[in-house]
Amino acid sequence: MLDRLPDDLARQVFTHSSWTDRRSDSYERLAFLGDSVLGLAVTTHLYPRLEAERYGAGRLTKIRAQAVSGRSCMEVAERLGVPERLRTAAPEGVGQNADALVRTERVLASVIEAVIGACYLSNGYDVTADAVVEAFEPEIERALEHPVDFKSALQERLARRGDVVVYSVSEEEGPPHDRIFQVIAEVSGREVGNGRGRSKKDAEQEAARAALGAMGA
Repeated sequence: MLDRLPDDLARQVFTHSSWTDRRSDSYERLAFLGDSVLGLAVTTHLYPRLEAERYGAGRLTKIRAQAVSGRSCMEVAERLGVPERLRTAAPEGVGQNADALVRTERVLASVIEAVIGACYLSNGYDVTADAVVEAFEPEIERALEHPVDFKSALQERLARRGDVVVYSVSEEEGPPHDRIFQVIAEVSGREVGNGRGRSKKDAEQEAARAALGAMGA
C-alpha cells in the first residue's frame, strides 16, 4: 500500500497537523476516510466466515472493534515501518516532537487509516480492501481466536466482590470528524483505569483494559 501511493497523497499521509500551516494538508481528512474503508473491508471479510447462528450482530461488532482498534492499527503501522517514515517526513526543527509522535498510538493509528484512505482514492475499494485484509490478518485472526470484551471481563471480576464500575468521559478533543474521547473508569469513586478511543465505546474498552492490567488480570 505505502510504496504505490502517488507522491502528493504520500506526502499528505505523513504530514502531522502541527507540521503545516494548513490543517487540510495533514493526514486528518484521509484518516477519516480510511477509518470507514477499514471498517467495511474487515466487516466484509468477517461476515461470510462466521456462522449466523453463533455470531449475531453484537458479537460481530466486538470482534471487528478488536481487529481494527487503535492498538491493532498501531501494530500494523509498526510492521509497515510507519514510525521510521513519519520521522523521516518530519520538517527540520521538530526532532523531539517527531520522536514523541512516532510512539503515540493515536498518531500511528491515524496514519495507517490515512494510508488506507489514500489507497482508496488512488486504487479504488477492491484493491484497498484486499490490501487491508492482508495487512490486518494477524489482528483479525487474533480477534477471532481470542475475542476479548474488556468491559465484561472487568465487571465480572468486580462483581465477585460486590463492586460496580462506572465510566465517564473526561475529555473530548479534535474536530467533529476526527473526535477522540478520553474515558475514566471508576469504582466507588476511585479511578481504576482510563482510555482513549475514536468512540465512547472504544474508549471505555481501553479504560477497562487498563483497569484489568492494573489489577494484574
